Amino acid sequence: MRKPLWYWVLLIVLVAVIAVTAVPAFTQDPHQPGLSDFFPETIFGEGTIFQFTRLTLARVIMAALLCLVMVLVARKPKLIPGKGQLAVEFIADYVRSNVALDMLGPKQGRKYAGFLGFAFFGVLAMNLAGIIPGINIAASSVVAVPMVFALISYVVFIGGGIRAQGVGHFFKSQLFPPGLPLPIYLLITPIEFLSTFIVRPVTLTLRLLCNMISGHLLLGMTYFGTAFLLQQMSLLSAAGLLTGAAMFVMTAFEVFVAFLQAYIFTILTTVYIKLSIESH
Repeated sequence: MRKPLWYWVLLIVLVAVIAVTAVPAFTQDPHQPGLSDFFPETIFGEGTIFQFTRLTLARVIMAALLCLVMVLVARKPKLIPGKGQLAVEFIADYVRSNVALDMLGPKQGRKYAGFLGFAFFGVLAMNLAGIIPGINIAASSVVAVPMVFALISYVVFIGGGIRAQGVGHFFKSQLFPPGLPLPIYLLITPIEFLSTFIVRPVTLTLRLLCNMISGHLLLGMTYFGTAFLLQQMSLLSAAGLLTGAAMFVMTAFEVFVAFLQAYIFTILTTVYIKLSIESH
């Protein structure tokens, strides 16, 4: 069957990304993963707000790839979709139906479905950078990316709550749960303030960040172990083959984690929106 145009464009872009960013792993000493991976050397703009590093490049590449996929899939949708359109539509419909509509109801679900789709696909794209050859590190494994997504979600669920209930009623419902004796509010109100306005964005950030850091280190160690055993210790090449098998397993696991963390981020954001727009 003839492949659609978007398939070949995406394939060419991926090959170009690998060709431009990849480092021939078996022509130099194996790179041992560590904390230095998350603080790469500056490509240009050092010391300025426009400082550009390998991680910045990963963000730009994944954002461009995501936009390209969405444009190519949506540009000429078919009644009988191809594999690419089917995959995108399946994920988008799942987020809309099983997350937005189920958790927020028909009216609010339709209202926030677009944003939740953006959150899922955006986080997923940044997570998947870790398995693309030449990038080899998730763009969400440094705090800036999870923090930006968390702040966007924070603005949405706080803004949604204020828009739905009004400023005064929103803060009253969040900080002063009804039905409690007045002295209890001295304890409950500070806890509710910390939980709603500080802990929620922090947990969104840290949960995504820590999972992607650990995923990068685990995946990097299997690649490092394979390269080291095959290059430096030829007598143990059989062990290198075992770590090579583990490398494929860990890569598949990293894909699973990328989807899982995007799903969890989207679910938590939906829960926070629900708690904000509904009166207690």
